[in-house]
Amino acid sequence: MNALVAEWVAKAEGDLHTARREVRVRRNANYDAVCYHAQQCAEKMLKAYLVAQNQNPLFTHNLVELLQKCLKHDKTFDLIRLDLEALNGYGVVIRYPGTSAGKQDATDAVKSTQRVRDFVLPKL
Repeated sequence: MNALVAEWVAKAEGDLHTARREVRVRRNANYDAVCYHAQQCAEKMLKAYLVAQNQNPLFTHNLVELLQKCLKHDKTFDLIRLDLEALNGYGVVIRYPGTSAGKQDATDAVKSTQRVRDFVLPKL
């Protein structure tokens, strides 16, 4: 794994650790933040994969767009499509008024991003 890919992975792992930590908070948990960091982990893992394929990652938070680029290199990425679609709205929308995540949303987001991480990491 080259240094730039490793940096993408390290940042993704940081987001996952933050999401895992916050989802366990008993008082005043910020479930929006859990979902955001879960989405960020998935986004950075996809970008790490694209960098490993000598591709410039898109300047986007849209996981489905990133998935399309990954599919050009490896069709098995379609196996994580549902997880990416579930996480996709948490990159932007969740950060603004009008949308809030609950505990189940946060728990599901962490599970989805864990599956994405576990899928992508061996491909790096």
